Amino acid sequence: MFIAPFVASPLPVVRRMLELAELKPNEILYDLGAGDGRTVITAAKEFGARAVGIELREDLAKKALETVYQLGLQDRVTILHSNMFEVDISPADVVFLYLTTSANEKIKPKLEAELKPGARVVSHDYEISGWKPVKVEEFCENPKIGYPCHTLYLYKRV
Repeated sequence: MFIAPFVASPLPVVRRMLELAELKPNEILYDLGAGDGRTVITAAKEFGARAVGIELREDLAKKALETVYQLGLQDRVTILHSNMFEVDISPADVVFLYLTTSANEKIKPKLEAELKPGARVVSHDYEISGWKPVKVEEFCENPKIGYPCHTLYLYKRV
């Protein structure tokens, strides 16, 4: 089921979102709609996490997997060419989302059913309606000019 177009989160935004989620070494991050794999690769390389990227588009999943192997991260990063609704995300400590508000609404029941207490969810630009964020941050890629800016949402499962 296609629920959101591929638009990559800029790397400074990815890093800030992982910092906001307080991703720690050996924690498990799931990226729902992993695209080219930049988030799971950054999580493994810069934060020491284990990461699982779930991507519906075969071309993007293959590209992400190629990059993972080129960087020698196959022991820390898994790329699944799959539908995010069909993958068990219960091991996740952190879930990364860059979907749309309507897509977040569709994935919300899965997050509620499968995420363990204390798991964090970070969402780029789109809130999860009905959930109260722990933190909302405006992040500007270039603070000197104040543009482009992004709204980052951090949620914690109770």
